[in-house]
Amino acid sequence: MNEDIERSLLQNFMDFVESADRDLANKKYNPAVSNYFKSIVILCDWKIYKEIRLLPKNHAERFQFLEIHLKEAYSIISPLFKKYTDSYNIRLTEKDAVLLKENVKKIKELFDY
Repeated sequence: MNEDIERSLLQNFMDFVESADRDLANKKYNPAVSNYFKSIVILCDWKIYKEIRLLPKNHAERFQFLEIHLKEAYSIISPLFKKYTDSYNIRLTEKDAVLLKENVKKIKELFDY
């Protein structure tokens, strides 16, 4: 069961990164930012699940766990949340999407994925 959850999370992570890469290539920066952020969140959930065998119910729980137990990840993801929510309302740029993409890589390295 635990392996199934971990496997599902990693497959979801890869799916969102693939979508984000495609969105970035097609100059669809808002969906790219959104999908890169979602991939980061899923990777954080994977790490949290590996640590405590629980999945956060929402962003607040996730951020609280990261802030207390995975401070470096929290310092990466916390400032990105504003870009993610901006993707709902304002037009984002290629620079914004690339920033999120670079942070996917940082989180992967941090979590030894």
